[in-house]
Amino acid sequence: MAPRKKKETKQSYKPDINAYIAGAGLTVEQPITETLETNYMPYAMSVIVSRAIPEIDGFKPSHRKLLYTMYNMGLLNGNTIKSANIVGRTMQLNPHGDAAIYETMVRLSEGYQALLHPYVASKGSFGKAYSRDMAYAASRYTEAKLAPIAAELFADIDKDTVDFVDNYDATMKEPTLFPVTFPSVLVNANTGIAVGMASSICPFNLKEVCETTIAYIKDNDINVADTLLAPDFPIGGQILYNRAEIEKIYETGRGGFKVRGVWNYDKSQNCIDITEIPPTTTSEAIIEKVIELVRAKKITEINDIRDETDLGGLKITIDLKRGADPEKLMKKVVKMTPLEDTFSCNFNILIAGSPQVLGVKEIISEWVAFREECVRRRVYFKLSKAKDKLHLLKGLEKILLDIDKAIKIVRETDEESQVVPNLMIGFGIDEIQAEYVAEIKLRHLNREYILKRTADIENLIAEIEEMESVLKSRSKLLRIIIKELEKVAEKYGKDRRTQIISASAEVETEEEIEVDESPVTLFFTKDGYFKKITPQSLRMSGEQKLKEGDEITQTIESTNAVDLLFFSNKCQVYKSKTADFSDSKASVMGDYIPSKLEFEEAESAIYMVETRDYSGYMIFIFDNGRISKVPLNSYITKTNRKKLIKAYCEKFTLHTVLYIKEETELLLKSTNGRMLILNTAQIPAKASKDNGGIAVMTQKKGQRLLSAETYVKGALDGDHRYRTRNLPAAGSKLPVGTAEQAKLEL
Repeated sequence: MAPRKKKETKQSYKPDINAYIAGAGLTVEQPITETLETNYMPYAMSVIVSRAIPEIDGFKPSHRKLLYTMYNMGLLNGNTIKSANIVGRTMQLNPHGDAAIYETMVRLSEGYQALLHPYVASKGSFGKAYSRDMAYAASRYTEAKLAPIAAELFADIDKDTVDFVDNYDATMKEPTLFPVTFPSVLVNANTGIAVGMASSICPFNLKEVCETTIAYIKDNDINVADTLLAPDFPIGGQILYNRAEIEKIYETGRGGFKVRGVWNYDKSQNCIDITEIPPTTTSEAIIEKVIELVRAKKITEINDIRDETDLGGLKITIDLKRGADPEKLMKKVVKMTPLEDTFSCNFNILIAGSPQVLGVKEIISEWVAFREECVRRRVYFKLSKAKDKLHLLKGLEKILLDIDKAIKIVRETDEESQVVPNLMIGFGIDEIQAEYVAEIKLRHLNREYILKRTADIENLIAEIEEMESVLKSRSKLLRIIIKELEKVAEKYGKDRRTQIISASAEVETEEEIEVDESPVTLFFTKDGYFKKITPQSLRMSGEQKLKEGDEITQTIESTNAVDLLFFSNKCQVYKSKTADFSDSKASVMGDYIPSKLEFEEAESAIYMVETRDYSGYMIFIFDNGRISKVPLNSYITKTNRKKLIKAYCEKFTLHTVLYIKEETELLLKSTNGRMLILNTAQIPAKASKDNGGIAVMTQKKGQRLLSAETYVKGALDGDHRYRTRNLPAAGSKLPVGTAEQAKLEL
C-alpha cells in the first residue's frame, strides 16, 4: 500500500514590507501657494490658452480642429454628409467626447443662427440660438458641409502660410492658426469663460469690418467709429446707439450697450408680434417674465401670450385686451423684461499665447500684422517654387541647342547610373536639371515640346522679380491685403441686420410708465409676516388670521407704489416694492418676509418702513441707552440692490427701531425705575448707517432699557420733570404711589 501523501496546506500571504512605496499613506502638509502653483495653475493656463479664449484668427482650438477636419474631408465642395461622420473624424484631432464636438458644429452652423456668417452649411434640425427649449437633433440625423465663406479660412493654407504642429498622439498635423483673408475675429461673435478671465466679442458687419480695416491700413490715425458704425447681430434687433459709449468700447475693449427687440402691432387681430430679440436672451425667458408680470398684476393689458415660432422664424404673439394701448404696453414690457437687455463686451484675445484685452483698432492692427506675415510666407513659398521651376526650364533650354547630342549621350552611355553625370558634363547643367531632362519621355524630345516649355521663362523671370519686390516692400504687401479684403466684402458682404436708433432721442421721448397708485393697507407682524390688503377686501373681511402666538405690530395705510424696507435682526435691510407683493386677504397669514426676500439662515424681519421719497429718519435705540439717528435717504442706492449690509450698528444690543417722518419726542423707561423724555432733534443725524449713535440715558451695571416709544405730550402729569437739556441723563423717578411708578417696579 502506497504511503499517504501529506496534505498540502495553504500558506497565508505575508506581504513584503520593503515592497511598499516609501511614504505611502503619510499625510504631508503643503503650503496652499505651492498647491496652486503645481496643481491648479497648469490647469488654469490650459483652459485659457487651449480652450476658452479665441486667437487672432477668430477661433478657439475646438473650432479650428473641427473646420480643418472638414476641409481635409473635401467638404468645401460636393454634397453634405452625416454629422456623425464628421464628428468621428474630428476626434483624430480633438480628444474630447463626441457630444462636445457636435455642440461646436451646431454653434458654427447656418441652422443654429448664432453667427452672422456661419462656416458650416447644415441640413436638418440644428436648434436655434434664440430658443432655450428648441434642441438640435442627434448627429446621426443631421448633415453638414463647409459653407462657401469657409474657403477664405483655408486660402493658401498649403503654401506654408501658417505653422503646423502634431496632434495629441503625433499621428497627424494640424494648423496653429487659419490664414483668414478677413478679420473674422470681429465678424462672428465669440464668448468663452476661462479661469479667472472671460471673453465676449460682439459681431460686426462684414462690409463695415473690411472697410474699416482698409481705412486703417491706409491711415493708422482713423476714428474707427466713422466706418464701423455699431455691432450687428444675426437675429437683428435694435441697438440704442450712444456714440460716446461705442467709442469707449472701441478704445478699451470693455463696456456695454443696450439691444432691444423688434415688434409690430397687428390692428386687425389686436395683437403684437415680436420677431427679433436681443442676443443675450431667449424667447422662453421673455414669455415667462411676461406671464410673471401678468400674474403679479403689474401688467393688466394682456389676454394671452404664446410662442408661434415656425420655419419662417421667431415670433412671439401677445393678444391685447380691448382698448389697450399697444405703445404703452410695450414700454412696460421693454422696461420690465429681457426684451431690452445689455450686451457686455470684453475683447479678450490670445496674442502670441498671451491673453490681452484690446480695443478694436488694436485688434485690427494685430490682425493686419498677422495677415501680413501670412502673405509674406505665401509669396516666399511661391517664389521658391518659381525659382525651382525656372532652374529646370533653363536646363531644358540648353537641351534645345542640340537635341541629337542629348539623345546620343543617353544612347551611348553603358550604365543607367551614368546617364545623369554624362548629361551634366555634356551640357554643363547640374544634377537636378539633368535628372529632369533624363526623365523626359522619348516622345517629348522634339523641338515643339521644348519650345512650349521654355516659352514661359521670360514670364517666370518677371514674376520672380515682382515677388522679390513684394518681399522688399511693405506697401506692396499691404496692397495685396487690401485687394483681398475688397474681394471678400464684395463676394460675401450683406446689409446690416441690426437697426441703429439714437439712445438720446429715446430718452427724450420716453414717457413715464404708469404706476398703480391704488390704496392698500399694509400689515406687519411680530414673527415677520406681511399682508397687503385692498380697502374693498378689508371691508368685507373678518378677523385677521395669524400664526399662533403672533401679533400685528405695524398697520400702515399706503398705496401700491411705495418702497418697503425690512430691517432684520442681523443688521441688514432688504428693499422691495409694494407692487412686488400680491394682494392678500385677512383670512390668510400672508407672505413670510424672510422666505419671500431670501433672508439668510436664522435671520428674521423685525421692522418695516414704507416710503415714497425717503424723507425722515431711522431711530435705533439700544439696550445700553444709546440712540443712533440715520437719515432714511442713506438707504437710497443708485442700482436696484435688494440687500444692504450694516444697516445699523452691530456693536450694541438693539432694543427698538422707529421710523419718524419729522422730529418728535421719545419716552425711555429703564429697569432702574427712571424715565426720560427727549426730543430727537437733540440727537445728531449721521449718514453712516452703522454709526453707534450717542449715549442718551445712562445705565449702571445690570441695568438696561425697559421700553422706548414716541411720547404724546400730556400723557404724563408733570412731564417737565422727565425732560433735560443735556444728554446723557439718568432720567427721573416717578412720584411714589403713581400708577406709572407701580408699573416700573413690576
